[in-house]
Amino acid sequence: MGATSGRVMAGRVGREGRGTLELTEVHRFPNRPVRLPGSLRWDVLALYQGVLDGLGRAARGYDDVASIGIDSWAVDYGLLDADGQLLGNPYHYRDIRTEGVDERVRNTVPAAELYRITGLQHLPFNTVLQLAAASGSVQLTAARTLLMIPDLLTHWLTGSVGAEATNASTTGLFDARAGDWSPELMDRLGIDRSLFPPIRRPGDAAGTLLPYVAAETGLPESTPVTAVASHDTASAVAAVPATGPGFAYLSCGTWSLAGLELAEPVITEASRAANFTNEAGLDGSYRFLRNVMGLWLLSESLRTWADRGRPAELGPLMEQAARSRPFAALVDPDDPVFLTPGDMPGRIAAYCERTGQRPPTDQAATVRCVLESLALAHRAALCTAAELSGTDIRVVHLVGGGSRNELLCQLTSDATGLPVVAGPAEATALGNVLVQARTRGLVGDRAEMRRLVARTQPLRRYEPRGDGRAWSSAAARVGLDG
Repeated sequence: MGATSGRVMAGRVGREGRGTLELTEVHRFPNRPVRLPGSLRWDVLALYQGVLDGLGRAARGYDDVASIGIDSWAVDYGLLDADGQLLGNPYHYRDIRTEGVDERVRNTVPAAELYRITGLQHLPFNTVLQLAAASGSVQLTAARTLLMIPDLLTHWLTGSVGAEATNASTTGLFDARAGDWSPELMDRLGIDRSLFPPIRRPGDAAGTLLPYVAAETGLPESTPVTAVASHDTASAVAAVPATGPGFAYLSCGTWSLAGLELAEPVITEASRAANFTNEAGLDGSYRFLRNVMGLWLLSESLRTWADRGRPAELGPLMEQAARSRPFAALVDPDDPVFLTPGDMPGRIAAYCERTGQRPPTDQAATVRCVLESLALAHRAALCTAAELSGTDIRVVHLVGGGSRNELLCQLTSDATGLPVVAGPAEATALGNVLVQARTRGLVGDRAEMRRLVARTQPLRRYEPRGDGRAWSSAAARVGLDG
């Protein structure tokens, strides 16, 4: 489940020969947030119907469906009442209700203490802030169970209730070192701890299909649903095709998640000041990373142009952007002005004017500005991650939809001065499938999973070009020098 679409993917995994790892898109469906008076919501019922439709197609196309796993974005949740019924459509993390709430939370639990427990990057939409914003509401008062989005969909498939660890770790209510909910934080913040179900780990059984789901899809009731690394970034990192140490990753789509996979969290004052997060990964690992606004700036620019009757075909636009003047205009992608939906090209132009730069003059220049700014943000995040963790980065693996953007991949290599291995684009789906396959004995540990990805998926390598001093100068100009 992605921020703009959901898809049901069929994966085949086998040990024969050099190993089999194949993905087929069975069904894709849109994810269109709905703006209501005073709020922005996810249409989770439409998403669930898309899941059922896709599972039905899978049942008709395959007679050997062995397992189902669900992953999605993080932080957002659904609330169930005492009868197990959904209390309204979940809020979208870009809803503005959390504005100013962080100060209220910090007055109860100081930021340094919150970070000491959770190791979590401060983001204005973290679940803990959403719950603080909802405090005293009729909806939250009536709630008896809170389920993160993939846990909610799993519940509707199986009837079971649980909280998968990689997604739970993004809430701001999860003890990073203990690997479980933090009752201490919940009590101090006045959050009802009984809302939160027991933690599941990737690979745990989540149940089998309810009778009505089996009837709707044509799959047997005995079909198991497996808890995977349900935060989409955790699944993507599990499928990074690294075959040795010293790698960094960029899981690049709507957001860019830039960081390292570590055996222990880095919970220091320096990492808090740098706004780095320690989220749960596969097999007790930690994803030490920072969120960067990602290709949201590009997709929202394209949407704005299309709405104004100026649609642009992406391929030719990228070719024009590659020929545009380097470093003509730069932005900090993480400036709060870029967070919410709206006129992205106008916001970019206004940012440039505010910072004494000439705004981009056309669509290609805007795209060049976005991609160079993202490359600089990637550079800053990875340099800081290496410094804070004492890690030597030798190669960057760029996975997810952004791996298809050749210009972004090359610019990221140029900016970091490191080789960039791009692909697989469907890393999240591959990580999801591989965790399920591992529970059935079809693949071994993380290293074997990654070797299988490297052997079977198309990858492309980019080498750094040009003078790194130009990137250093550009980074200093926009405050992205790590």
